[in-house]
Amino acid sequence: MKKNIKVFDIVSIAIVAALYIVLTVAPGFNAISYGPVQFRFSEMFNFLAFYNKKYIIAVTLGCMISNFMSFTIVDVIVGGLSTLIFVWLGIILFDHFKGQYFLNGQLNKAFVFFAIFFAFTMFTIAIELVFVAGAPFIWTWFTLFLGEFASLIVGGIIIDKLSKRIDLSK
Repeated sequence: MKKNIKVFDIVSIAIVAALYIVLTVAPGFNAISYGPVQFRFSEMFNFLAFYNKKYIIAVTLGCMISNFMSFTIVDVIVGGLSTLIFVWLGIILFDHFKGQYFLNGQLNKAFVFFAIFFAFTMFTIAIELVFVAGAPFIWTWFTLFLGEFASLIVGGIIIDKLSKRIDLSK
């Protein structure tokens, strides 16, 4: 991230965090954003970090604030740290694939690889749900994996198409 944080950076981080929160906790969205089976449309904002690393902060804050609406404060900590660590790690691992595509330019390779990676990391949330809700680990990890993978693939397509029209690197 840049050494000189500007007002524009702070505002853009706040806007993305706010959008993440709205797409997670707004009525209708909140019914599918929590628990052992979840689909968070807001996870699409994870891909913004491929364009500018400051968005790692935005999605982490958005996740943490959104998780105040969930089971316990444990979800704020576990979900927030998981987001911070695994988005950052995913960007490092897959950024060099960003200009490559599958299916005649329809799916960005970096985004697909990130979606698989990030969906696998849902084991952290599955472990959390074992402890706070008594959920069965394997089934919970499987359902979290599917929901996260689906939301990231849909979100990746949206963010990739949006990046063709808007400079997301700012």
